[in-house]
Amino acid sequence: MNFLAHLHLASLAESSLTGNLLADFVRGNPDGQYSAEIVSGIRMHRRVDTMTDSLPEVKIARRYFREDFRRVAPITLDVVWDHFLSRHWATLHPQQSLEDFLDACQQEIEPLLPEMPERFRNLNAYLWPERWMERYAALPFIGDVLRGMANRRPKLSALTGSFHDIELNYDALEQLFWQFYPVMMQQAKDRQL
Repeated sequence: MNFLAHLHLASLAESSLTGNLLADFVRGNPDGQYSAEIVSGIRMHRRVDTMTDSLPEVKIARRYFREDFRRVAPITLDVVWDHFLSRHWATLHPQQSLEDFLDACQQEIEPLLPEMPERFRNLNAYLWPERWMERYAALPFIGDVLRGMANRRPKLSALTGSFHDIELNYDALEQLFWQFYPVMMQQAKDRQL
């Protein structure tokens, strides 16, 4: 899962949006570094990542990537799942538009930014104004995201090529998303994540 799915599942579970978005920027034990609420959100994010990686549907999805790109498939899939969530937001979360949801997330997270790590503040400096999570709905933007990640981290250069595997297997990946994501939504509502 990437930014949007983590925020969505956190909102369904009434967990800290800040903690769930911050988690990738925190190493080790977060206890004592942040409030209990944020720590709980960090831990939820980590549980969601572990759970998602072990799902049979995600294991099947990884096999859709050619050998040269299989190593980066988990990262690519995290972005792809956000694409499908953004694209189908009105079906999955009909009670609130994606724009309104993201505005509410931003309003909750931004006041806490001065106390957060610099890398996290830098992410927020472009995540909200550039409306990334709304733009995830457009498949070409997913290609841009993967290229940007590859440019920032040369060890992940295969991310650029992995986009072609998304295009080749788009319908199958979308079906897999529909098999597991609504289940995760219910687990979040039931506080099972």
